[in-house]
Amino acid sequence: MSGALRVVLVDDEAPARARLKELIADCAPLVPARVVGEAANGREALELLASVAADLVLVDIRMPQMSGIEFARHALALPEPPAIVFVTAYDEYAIKAFELRALDYLLKPVRRARLLDALTRTRGLAAPGGDALRGLENAPRRHLPVPERGRITLVPVADILFLKAELKYVTIRTAEREYLLEESLTHLEQEFAEAFVRVHRNCLVAKSHIRGFEKSDLEDGEQGWLVLFEGCAEKIPVSRRQWPIVRELAAG
Repeated sequence: MSGALRVVLVDDEAPARARLKELIADCAPLVPARVVGEAANGREALELLASVAADLVLVDIRMPQMSGIEFARHALALPEPPAIVFVTAYDEYAIKAFELRALDYLLKPVRRARLLDALTRTRGLAAPGGDALRGLENAPRRHLPVPERGRITLVPVADILFLKAELKYVTIRTAEREYLLEESLTHLEQEFAEAFVRVHRNCLVAKSHIRGFEKSDLEDGEQGWLVLFEGCAEKIPVSRRQWPIVRELAAG
């Protein structure tokens, strides 16, 4: 990394962004850095990063629409993910969680000396790892990130009908279209256990989008069951092993 650090600021409070901008300018004589963009939430930041090259993102954790942690997880899908430093007013217990996972953070109110230290370390700082980020937030993501033509398309989890593993990808199916996601179906099942049910070894179905079930003849001549969806003609087979679990949903 050569030249001035290119920094993006993400915070839903404009005064907080303005203070960081002033502090970065104060640090510039020692660590050359310039703000190349600002965003008020994680969604705006992802759109910004599609058009602006950044070496570092300073991101608040508690924001409406999308937390800083979820933003960071989505940013990993970018072709060249930036380094990320979290800005937080969390309590001591949460700070220890950051330290345990070797993630850099700034504690509000941000001090010049601490920011200078973070900017200095950024030159050797890589984007945070996905496993470290998963361990920081108990709540499941509200979107899944799909890289498309150098951008990140955010698919609302609430719109997903099913997730199907195919080779090294997972197909996301909504009523409108399909997307390809490079994540583990097992990890997705763990994260979204409340909202999805496994109906087959390679498929998770959204409980809220199940319209009903239909009997179907299997290859061995026996009858099985298919999951039906509202607004989608595709039907998903239920394995014999999973049918007792899925049947409880039908009964409920």
